[in-house]
Amino acid sequence: MRISTDSFSMFLSLTSVIVILIISEAEATDRITTTQFLRENETIVSSGGSFELGFFRPGSSQNLYLGIWYKKITARTVVWVANREAPLTNQSVILKISSPGILNLYNETGFIIWSSNTSTRVEDPIAQLLDSGNLVVREANDDNPENFLWQSFDYPGNTFLPGMKLGKNLITDLDRYLSSWKSNDDPAPGDYTYRMDTRGYPQFVLRNGAIEKFRPGPWNGLTFSGSSLKPNMIFNYSFVFSKEEVYYTYELTNSSVISRRVLNQSVGVMQRWTWADHRGWILYSEIPMDNCDIYASCGEYGSCNIGNTPQCGCLDKFVPRHQNNWDSGDWSSGCIRRVPLACRGGEGFMKYSGLKLPDTRNSWFNTSMTLEECRKMCLGNCSCMAYARLDIRKGASGCLMWLGSLVDIRETEDGQDIYVKMASSELGSQGKRREAIIVSLTLVIGVSLLCLSLTLYFWKKKHRQLERTGIMSHGSSHTETSKSHKEDLQLPSFDLATIVDATDNFSLHNKLGEGGFGPVYKGVLEGGQEIAVKRLSSSSRQGLDEFKNEVIYIAKLQHRNLVKLLGCCIQGEEKMLIYEYLSNKSLDLFIFDETLSKLLDWPKRFHIIDGISRGLLYLHQDSRLRIIHRDLKASNILLDIDMTPKISDFGMARSFGANETEANTNRVVGTYGYMSPEYAVDGIFSVKSDVFSFGVLVLEIVSGKRNRGFSHSNHFHNLLGHAWKLYQEGRALEVVDAAVVNSIYVSEMLRSIQVALLCVQQSPEDRPSMSSVVLMLGNDGALPQPKEPGFFTERTVVEFEYSTSRDTPSSVNEITITVLEAR
Repeated sequence: MRISTDSFSMFLSLTSVIVILIISEAEATDRITTTQFLRENETIVSSGGSFELGFFRPGSSQNLYLGIWYKKITARTVVWVANREAPLTNQSVILKISSPGILNLYNETGFIIWSSNTSTRVEDPIAQLLDSGNLVVREANDDNPENFLWQSFDYPGNTFLPGMKLGKNLITDLDRYLSSWKSNDDPAPGDYTYRMDTRGYPQFVLRNGAIEKFRPGPWNGLTFSGSSLKPNMIFNYSFVFSKEEVYYTYELTNSSVISRRVLNQSVGVMQRWTWADHRGWILYSEIPMDNCDIYASCGEYGSCNIGNTPQCGCLDKFVPRHQNNWDSGDWSSGCIRRVPLACRGGEGFMKYSGLKLPDTRNSWFNTSMTLEECRKMCLGNCSCMAYARLDIRKGASGCLMWLGSLVDIRETEDGQDIYVKMASSELGSQGKRREAIIVSLTLVIGVSLLCLSLTLYFWKKKHRQLERTGIMSHGSSHTETSKSHKEDLQLPSFDLATIVDATDNFSLHNKLGEGGFGPVYKGVLEGGQEIAVKRLSSSSRQGLDEFKNEVIYIAKLQHRNLVKLLGCCIQGEEKMLIYEYLSNKSLDLFIFDETLSKLLDWPKRFHIIDGISRGLLYLHQDSRLRIIHRDLKASNILLDIDMTPKISDFGMARSFGANETEANTNRVVGTYGYMSPEYAVDGIFSVKSDVFSFGVLVLEIVSGKRNRGFSHSNHFHNLLGHAWKLYQEGRALEVVDAAVVNSIYVSEMLRSIQVALLCVQQSPEDRPSMSSVVLMLGNDGALPQPKEPGFFTERTVVEFEYSTSRDTPSSVNEITITVLEAR
């Protein structure tokens, strides 16, 4: 399409005329020259057909914007907006490139409301939309296709596309950062930004206005020290830091995959979305992920552990700055050294491992120094509080020093070592040993040999103990190797006499219940800590394999919605697991009890549903292993004093490798009523098996009824079938427990039911992932329509009577029951 300059002048003079010209697909082009215009309802399509440039109206807004969106996705998804802060209100708009090489956007009066800041003048400029989604201005006859005069990738909005650079040009001071939209109807820059902070060692910071909200940690050569970013099958990533620029970028490993990162304006999180043709946008990951990701949540020298209660603690040798505030749950004042630094010489360093490195805005770094050189420099600088390796890759080093207090620390599975300066009196034998090294080489060798001998002695003792229990030979059915299993077994060991004393010799009045593993007892340790003790019974329907599973899979899992394993006791024939005690016991005691269920109003029930979903998301996606629980049910959800749900009983769990999606077993274990069809019938299990169980659990929480054994006067369907029929008839609210029906929460109730029905669909491929479930529960967007649930067949009267007789609740002993039945 070509339009003359005279036509353009005529357009500017006839501002009252609305010009609408639709370009046919054959006429569509990927570029604009100085003799071409772009008007509303016209589009520029990238050469590969992936993206489209044109005018659009966001949401319900009547304002007009110039933007870029995906061409092949039916739901328009805008990835870049030119005139974010200068909306147009009239259809008479034109985009034109002038001969100096500047893109201009004119309104109906001919006034330029947006312009590219191209400074170089060229005779024959063109504007071109590349198939990466990058709008560029370049010289038409330039043989170098990447010699751009201007590009939209240098001015991102709320979306981070593959090939973009997120960071700073240190020569020109060009700052490429993300800023959220104000709302779905307004793409103007919102409150949230995600940008590189180059004060000290460069780091990304997510801010709400001027307030820091999240920091992924500094780059350590492999990843960001506090993030879950790891090699994956969707995208490759890299971090570049040179004299000219510092930035992070990524590329998709498969060109057919559509994936983007977005700074969400409603909740202020960075989200990665991937597109599936039959399911739409699927949430792949998001940051911040949990409460420990909140910036400086534990104050100076405080460390956050999401698996602890409370989640904040002081680093070793540090104490709360204000104990009263700390005891009341206000950790913002942080911690101070137990013994202050005097900087008179004699100080040393204490090593802390497995940490997200602190805020680096007040740091100093050197890429070539060794760790020992770094230590000496920090020791000689009174302002230096800590140091660490800059690059943890094999053969690399570098020095990173903190010249002030340490802020925003958390414990992570893949965390780093940091060396914190301490007074010599706090170093104990470490300091004496260092002095001995200086005084006498002979003494050092002696001490080293002694330490080695003691280490070997205790290692052999523990090795023999673990061999006696059979834990170290867990078998090849799991994806992790024996070596990693050994690493996972670093649990505190409780003495049998301690547990006997704590449980009053396993007295009957301390017994909480009994399941497939064995009896569970309440205990109180000498210091007053309450514990729950699972004791492996000689007649257990589970046994040693499940005991091994419990230790291996939960020993290092850290999440507020998973029960915390405190340790184990292995002595003679006794094998016990010691857990945190949860005063409200199990969920089934509440929801299936006519009296106790009245204590669960809808906000509490939704809080429980949300907590279980986040716990499962952690198991499926965010934990070090991809863990399938395989026995998710109401009795395996424990409740703490605040009714926070915690998933328990990992005796049936299995782990998957990064490339595995499903597995098959000849031994179907679990609980009927919660098992997915493909698992119960064919022994095939995957993360979607847990999703099915979660859907059943949600319907039970909403209705207060059991799925198996459910009865209704009009039909013989189970709870899934009953909910499905009511949903189809537009009467889904009738599923809700009469004790909690409240008009204030109707939309949330209906949403929970629909999400549950999506989870229990017959085909595993139709069920959403837990990341999508968490997102669907957390916002008000439109949901897909569910298909028929699994096991949707009407039972005969005989089948129904048999089912109800088997599933009638009997006592609190159900709190840990796991039913094992052959196929």
